[in-house]
Amino acid sequence: MSELLSTPVQHGAGSYARFGFSLDAGIARRAAIGLVVLATDHTIEYEWRRVLALDGVAFYESRIANSADITAETLARMDGGIAAAVELIRPGERLDVVAFGCTSASMVLGEERVFERIREARPGVACTTPITAARVALGALGARGVALLTPYERSINEAMAAYLRARGVDVVRAGSFEHRDDNEVARIDRESIERAVLALAADPAVDAVFVSCTSLRLVDALAEIEARAGKPVLSSNHALAWHALRLAGVDDPVPGFGRLLMQ
Repeated sequence: MSELLSTPVQHGAGSYARFGFSLDAGIARRAAIGLVVLATDHTIEYEWRRVLALDGVAFYESRIANSADITAETLARMDGGIAAAVELIRPGERLDVVAFGCTSASMVLGEERVFERIREARPGVACTTPITAARVALGALGARGVALLTPYERSINEAMAAYLRARGVDVVRAGSFEHRDDNEVARIDRESIERAVLALAADPAVDAVFVSCTSLRLVDALAEIEARAGKPVLSSNHALAWHALRLAGVDDPVPGFGRLLMQ
């Protein structure tokens, strides 16, 4: 689409010209992905920018209010804010997928409840959550026995393991940093995460390790940790980005971020 030049070009002090222009498909010509981010999350946008650096693919985020004190009660309070957050993402413009960026809240509320809330604002849109993405990713990787690593308090960790088992994921090992402050979870260092992943991966019953929580930083180190573990490793952010791409019809392999992004 284009507009023709409407006024002649003039020269001299105070002259003004109106120029015509053409429109293209924009930066999201292949995929426009919406992302709902927790107010306290320090990590997911950085990691998504690393993974989703594909021509024609763009993501657009909105924040949702939450407490930095991560408990089942505080997670459940996000239920009423999801639709409002989604409404702020590219209103009136195309979105191919909407991703909700909280693993534990997706478990507490239930994936279908999260999808229902998203579709209040975006009827019929493809949806995913980190726990949805992890389940699909583990299937794509052919993982049977799974180790679960989280930063959550023990009750949430146990509930997440039970949630995954009820949906066909065989969680054979679990571990946690047991820290409730989401702001500080974002500062758990690489060495701590790597040490925990390798300890869980050492169990011969484990085929893959899922590191749950969008605040934990793993994407930059994931390929190296995976190589040391000798088994697939995935994180909430990395699985969520992969699944959002695939739901949007983008099948490009993304090298440098472990086995999953090459699927």
